[in-house]
Amino acid sequence: MNGGDAATSQGSGPPPPLEWRFSQVFGERTAGEEVQEVDIISAIEFNKSGDHLATGDRGGRVVLFERTDAKDHGGSRRDLERADYAVKHPEFRYKTEFQSHEPEFDYLKSLEIEEKINKIRWCQPANGALFLLSTNDKTIKFWKVQEKKIKKVCDMNVDPSKAVGNGCLTSSSSPSQSVANGLYADGTHNYLSNDFSFPPGGFPSLHLPVVTSQEASIVARCRRVYTHAHDYHINSISNSSDGETFISADDLRVNLWNLGISNQSFNIVDVKPANMEDLTEVITSAEFHPIHCNVLAYSSSKGSIRLIDLRQSALCDTHSKLFEEPEAPGSRSFFTEIIASISDIKFSKDGRYILSRDYMTLKLWDINMDSGPVATYQVHEHLRPKLCDLYENDSIFDKFECCLSGDGSRVATGSYSNLFRVFGVAPGITEATTLEASKNPMRRQVQTPSRPSRSLSSITRVVRRGSESPGSDGNGNSFDFTTKLLHLAWHPTENSVACAAANSLYMYYA
Repeated sequence: MNGGDAATSQGSGPPPPLEWRFSQVFGERTAGEEVQEVDIISAIEFNKSGDHLATGDRGGRVVLFERTDAKDHGGSRRDLERADYAVKHPEFRYKTEFQSHEPEFDYLKSLEIEEKINKIRWCQPANGALFLLSTNDKTIKFWKVQEKKIKKVCDMNVDPSKAVGNGCLTSSSSPSQSVANGLYADGTHNYLSNDFSFPPGGFPSLHLPVVTSQEASIVARCRRVYTHAHDYHINSISNSSDGETFISADDLRVNLWNLGISNQSFNIVDVKPANMEDLTEVITSAEFHPIHCNVLAYSSSKGSIRLIDLRQSALCDTHSKLFEEPEAPGSRSFFTEIIASISDIKFSKDGRYILSRDYMTLKLWDINMDSGPVATYQVHEHLRPKLCDLYENDSIFDKFECCLSGDGSRVATGSYSNLFRVFGVAPGITEATTLEASKNPMRRQVQTPSRPSRSLSSITRVVRRGSESPGSDGNGNSFDFTTKLLHLAWHPTENSVACAAANSLYMYYA
């Protein structure tokens, strides 16, 4: 099914297909360089304005980038010479990084808690400072990032003849020549000793210390730590549109927090059965509505999405709407439930649609129509004949993220071989573009209608010892299960996409 039914009201006619180009790369590997596990990017998020970008990695670090292109620095000769290039896409530069989480050990449960950053969410800025939430499996932290001017004393209140360097007192490596009893080694008075007394005749000269402000330094400070609220691994955090609350979700519960209160939260969703043997599905992702602070959605491992309204009851045991696609008769197999599990959901900017990603497809849902998705996009249909091999090497459990453009006309998600796909969802659009996370994304670009790719008779054979051989898909493009593009984000106002391939952050624009 193509995206013709997904009305986006973005003008009278459908937008033309986008021509994607490489923009920037941060942390690109050199040939033969081995990627360290702690450097692999595990979260990406633009802030609301799109002027800042944050990434988190498996080593618990958060890296911030800021926009620096002609939009903010217009008028320079370099920008004027590159006007066409500068206007088309944003340019970013490294801003700062900080250690958000450290590895921990839960002694009560004898469990190691990884420092890996699962999600990052920006909060509303204030007074020129940036605020964001980051979480690992158990602990959420609230960070404030701002520029601080470092003040430094350049002249000390001592006689220059008794000072060396930057106003430091002369010293000797010999203990016998150390300062003692208020005297220097040469017999003169030590005016700074604890046994202070005015010298005979008073001070010959008095030098007041001078404080100078050095260049600004960016400082990240942890303002609050939200912990001890989840028994299972946190998979989602999401800010409310009211700017005061956020939710966190694990496999069985969704908790509501106030940003200003870190020692208590309110449990709003609990799907844990009285007997754990009766457990049939778990929560996989949760997201607040972008406009209405009382509405949120969460997805499950059974491929369903539930919309809940916080005004209906304190504990949202019942949903206000349920979105799930009916199972086609005779299509059930051992892998049906596994590939139906939704790994990520996102609201469109206006809150009208929900985009969901399961293992094989992207689905677009209209929140006013719960009979089924208004559009389905096949991401890598050519892998369907090899689900058994994907199951054996655990690739079938990979959790791919999805994103929407700011105007709601396009959606994107990742795949294997560091590929990602962009689909048009505006009326009449059949755009489906495949790009590779590299400096030459066009070499694997394919413009085809958004329909399932034809299956191959021969696809990558998974070797049990873990090394997969490259294969090729229905369009003749090679692919490799060992490289995968799980995380990506779309700029909120422009056609620019940031995506992570291992430890590298690639930026593209159209």
